[in-house]
Amino acid sequence: MNSPTACQVNMTPQREWALLLLLAGIQFTHILDFMIMMPLGPQLTRAFAISDAQFGLLVSAYTFAAGASGLLASLYIDRFERRRLLLILYSLFAVATLACGLAPTYETLMGARIAAGLFGGILSAMIQTIVADVVPFARRGKAMGVIMTSFSVSTVMGVPLGLYVAANSNWHTPFFGIAGISFLLVVAGWYVIPTLQGHLHAREETGPLQGIGQVLSDPNHLLAFCFSFCMIFAGFSIIPYITIYMQTNAGLSASDIPLVYLAGGAATLFSAQIIGKLSDRIGKLKMLQIIASLAIIPMALITQTEGMGMTAILVITTCFFVFVSGRMIPGMAMVSAAANPKNRGTFMTLNSSMQSAAMGLAALVGGHLITRSPEGLIQNYWLCSLVAIVFNVIALLIARQVRMYK
Repeated sequence: MNSPTACQVNMTPQREWALLLLLAGIQFTHILDFMIMMPLGPQLTRAFAISDAQFGLLVSAYTFAAGASGLLASLYIDRFERRRLLLILYSLFAVATLACGLAPTYETLMGARIAAGLFGGILSAMIQTIVADVVPFARRGKAMGVIMTSFSVSTVMGVPLGLYVAANSNWHTPFFGIAGISFLLVVAGWYVIPTLQGHLHAREETGPLQGIGQVLSDPNHLLAFCFSFCMIFAGFSIIPYITIYMQTNAGLSASDIPLVYLAGGAATLFSAQIIGKLSDRIGKLKMLQIIASLAIIPMALITQTEGMGMTAILVITTCFFVFVSGRMIPGMAMVSAAANPKNRGTFMTLNSSMQSAAMGLAALVGGHLITRSPEGLIQNYWLCSLVAIVFNVIALLIARQVRMYK
């Protein structure tokens, strides 16, 4: 397909690089805000005397709220200038994250997580929309690779540091750190992010519901949504319970867990760049097929590490980080290109809601599939692997049918 609109701005390579780093920083705090809940799982279950299912609900509350906010945002996202809207929502997200750190009870933490999800739920969608508006498709794989390194940095630096701070202070402190970084990035964003309003001129004068209708009436958009849902569901069937399983079944100590995230994050820090460049060179679909197929191996093994040594566990968990997160680089480049550019913001916001729903549902499904033995060990975690592999294969089948605007 040919794009009906060109990129909204022309940027020098230096300014484009600065923009990508800034957006990666925003993505970093947004991802870390979600991810920090998972390694803090054992501390939170002890602090509030909650069950694994209640912890799963605490994780899911954020994603369900994010999905709801994405649906609401799809009514207006293409009607406002991108920079201003992004930074206003990001500021409110920072306030909500600060409230998480101040929460004294399970119920107040739940409320703060819902607020953080409501304001932060569409940050990823807006970041990907801005990248698609600014970076041509031929370089978008590399650009998405830069954005995806935020996942790696959050695991290399953020998660282990958050665990260290929590172990030497309390679980509240990591949220204070995320909020502080977020406020600094808001200030930087006013200077780095360009004004983006080309989509306002390309839009037809329609009501908000008509804009959603235009997106949902395109069969290609629906295919892209299904593909995105399956990709996320596959990963988050396993991810929320890795830390708990590693400590209870695999025999890792609390001090070993940061090493798991450090090794996996350090590897993806490099692999994301390689995958992004190769996606542009050999094609997004082909690269997705390679990486997603390889991801099946660690998906199957990561829930079977009981009795293995530390070295074997690190190899498996690192491969899981590399390939499961690596799928998203060519995958999201394809999804961003599947959208009609004049409705890209609405499309990406609805896609973000789809992804949030997938995260929340996957966490809930995982929480109900696993059980505890009388000795407190996790049981039936292998079923989460089976679910992940099935959804990963379905995503690959759907990807072949998705058409892309150039």
